[in-house]
Amino acid sequence: MIRPNQFAESWISLLLSCFLIFGDASELQKVFNAGVIEHWLAAAALTIIIGGIVFFFRTSERKNRFQILQQNFAVKIAGIIVIGLYTMIFLCPMIAPYDPDFQQDIIVTRYARPMQAITYLKLKPSGETILPFRQGDGIVVHAVNRLIQANHRLLNRNEPAIYVDQYRIEQPIVFYKQGLQNKQINLSELISSDESGFIGKRLYVLGSDRYGRDVLSRIIYGSRISLIIGLLAVTIAVTLGVAVGAVAGYFGKFADAVLMRFVDLMLSFPNLFLVLLVMALFGNSVFLIILVLGLTGWMGVSRLIRGQILSLKENEFVLAAKAMGFSHTRIIFRHLVPNAMAPVIVAATLRLGGLILVEAGLSFLGLGVQPPAASWGNIINEGRDTLIQAWWVATFPGLAIVVTVICFNVLGDGLRDVLDPRIATEAQKTQSHSRESGNPVSF
Repeated sequence: MIRPNQFAESWISLLLSCFLIFGDASELQKVFNAGVIEHWLAAAALTIIIGGIVFFFRTSERKNRFQILQQNFAVKIAGIIVIGLYTMIFLCPMIAPYDPDFQQDIIVTRYARPMQAITYLKLKPSGETILPFRQGDGIVVHAVNRLIQANHRLLNRNEPAIYVDQYRIEQPIVFYKQGLQNKQINLSELISSDESGFIGKRLYVLGSDRYGRDVLSRIIYGSRISLIIGLLAVTIAVTLGVAVGAVAGYFGKFADAVLMRFVDLMLSFPNLFLVLLVMALFGNSVFLIILVLGLTGWMGVSRLIRGQILSLKENEFVLAAKAMGFSHTRIIFRHLVPNAMAPVIVAATLRLGGLILVEAGLSFLGLGVQPPAASWGNIINEGRDTLIQAWWVATFPGLAIVVTVICFNVLGDGLRDVLDPRIATEAQKTQSHSRESGNPVSF
């Protein structure tokens, strides 16, 4: 659930930081915290989303070609889910109910079942937090102090508490139980002497893992790594594949033979074996995973774009471009590639779902993203030994992977219908015929 106070503090922090860049950058360096950047991105993304929704409902124009997507309910739902997933990448700090790495009183909080609420006692702060405020007067000093305060509020979400199984009050003592241990605490140490004031409930919507961490929060944060790895790897694969395939198809002869034999050589290597070999030699950082997945997934794109270029390069517009003296680079990337990208976009969409599966498999094997950073694969790996007594730890991230891959595949089929000129033309003819006959077209 998006918290308005957090949204406001994020924008205050961002605006004050921008002000200090132009006012006194040295002061900004002293208070800058990289952890606040994700809150800035979340606030900016949420603002853009709200503006986009308002603009969408105020704009009545539609492109007829994309009405094919509106006719297909499954594609429409898949598109909404995919957009929501990539939106969630930026909104993680605002929509995740808890810190994904927060763990406390594991005896009580570990393996909480889905929709289970655990009671906790709210403690008084150990002491008033003394922030390192700047001394002096002036607008820059006030801006720095307000920025320190905003960043502190953004980075400190967890209030001090004790999680308990049971408790009872016998003035002035509160007796509570944690597992098999019986403990007590004085009421003066709690945030309030009134029971309604010092008792809180923490709801685990999808349960918790062995360390008491909220599974829903970890899935939300894990989507950021899994989806970004898939997107960047596909971007690398498409860029390299388009470049190789376009050059091979346009120049033909010797260049085509050499490049395509290299593609055949790359296809002869088992991708998984190559990925495991690179991981074993150079480690398994996130950037290396992206690079390896991208460099081992471009061959199919290159063969696809080569076939498109071979069918397009003899057309009249290409001959006219050559007659006008345009360079080969301009002809390839300004005239041929844009007209050959439709099947590549569809293939990239389908490939994206496959790469998410590959990354999840690597993380499941312990070769991908390493804990404590959350990804869907390593969350499943953490829950594989407790499938009987704590099935939710591995089940829900597994369902997230299944739904995501299905949505990408369905969306790829829908994009094929949109970008295929024959299907788009038939859809427009059907719509025109329906309008002429007086029958409304339903979307």
